[in-house]
Amino acid sequence: MTADAAPRGSFDFDGAPVPFSPGQTVGGALTAAGVTSWRSTRGRGEPRGLFCGIGVCYDCLLTVDGLRSQRACVTAACDGQVVRSDDPAAPLPSVPTAPTGDPR
Repeated sequence: MTADAAPRGSFDFDGAPVPFSPGQTVGGALTAAGVTSWRSTRGRGEPRGLFCGIGVCYDCLLTVDGLRSQRACVTAACDGQVVRSDDPAAPLPSVPTAPTGDPR
């Protein structure tokens, strides 16, 4: 890493700090830190991380600041982010539904 590309911030990934350089994506920073897989497939439990690197394949999904299923390859790394590996078997959070019945 050159002096110009020296890390300028860090985010938390599953409890560990990950440094990143300006303009780097979460996926790029994780890969540079040696993390190559952060989720597994539903059916066979196969590891997944960066594949296409351009947001098309959705193999690099993770949770960023509480938002599930974010693509690591197109999500900008920001200082202080909380990033978590994604568990495809985890239930999705419940969404409030509109009340039923007479709206009066």
